[in-house]
Amino acid sequence: MSKKQTSGQPKERWSMHTRRRLTIRGVLSFFILMTMIRSAFMHRYENVFVCVLSLVLFCVPMLMEKHLSIDIPPLMEAIIYCFIFAAEILGEINSFYTIIPGWDTMLHTINGFLVAAVGFALVDLCNRSERFSFKLSPLFLAIVAFCFSMTVGVLWEFFEFGMDQFFATDMQKDFLVTTVNSVLLNPSGLNTVVHEPIQSVVVNGQDWMQFPGGYIDIGLIDTMKDLLVNFVGAVVFSIIGFFYVKTRGKGKLAASLIPVVVGQEHESSDAAEEISPEDTEQMADEVRPNEQENLKGE
Repeated sequence: MSKKQTSGQPKERWSMHTRRRLTIRGVLSFFILMTMIRSAFMHRYENVFVCVLSLVLFCVPMLMEKHLSIDIPPLMEAIIYCFIFAAEILGEINSFYTIIPGWDTMLHTINGFLVAAVGFALVDLCNRSERFSFKLSPLFLAIVAFCFSMTVGVLWEFFEFGMDQFFATDMQKDFLVTTVNSVLLNPSGLNTVVHEPIQSVVVNGQDWMQFPGGYIDIGLIDTMKDLLVNFVGAVVFSIIGFFYVKTRGKGKLAASLIPVVVGQEHESSDAAEEISPEDTEQMADEVRPNEQENLKGE
């Protein structure tokens, strides 16, 4: 295989990846622009802000690639774009959070997976860089990715709680409670749980058993559920990343989700392809006479 063919293949792969990214980003950006125009005509300026925020978030992967000198795989970048679109446009503006059961749970699971991938990639890039002296084992890389994902998940729940408390939003979606399990209901004062079914809830003269159907927990169950599914997503990717580092890039699934340093993948493939079978045979022929001379000397 000639060097011209070898050097051309990475460029072809690069242009193919670029076309995929531009296609996905372009299609989703078109829908966002249409939603923004529609919201502006309906005077829903809060939705216009959400659309602008989504377009700004679409630029984050490009900025990360530019400033960190990394290449985000097309699959990973597509998941990021779809996640932003599903969370902001479908979830917030089109009310998928309330219309479709489990929409919020699905996104929090994917969020745990994505953030673990980001944390894993950042540490792995430092781990493989010559500018840093420390080297972490695959297990520690997986643990760091898991902890990074869980930390971001907790900070996001803090943000939701703060928005609900100070700006009267409802980011922590409420759940209905039909039974109270508490030691405070024990008349003897002992540390024994009393299970009390809720049969009547009256708020401001309105019977909540008719609507919405019980007592509202004000976001506690939603917060713990979000952290739990974030945990699941973080664990799944941490396991994938562990085996990826353990086998150093042999896993196709992990390789399609973990960014690499720009030029690193191409240089390794070029080095492997530049040594043709003819060159290998020629090198072997050059070594044989030297080995025979060494045997005669002995």
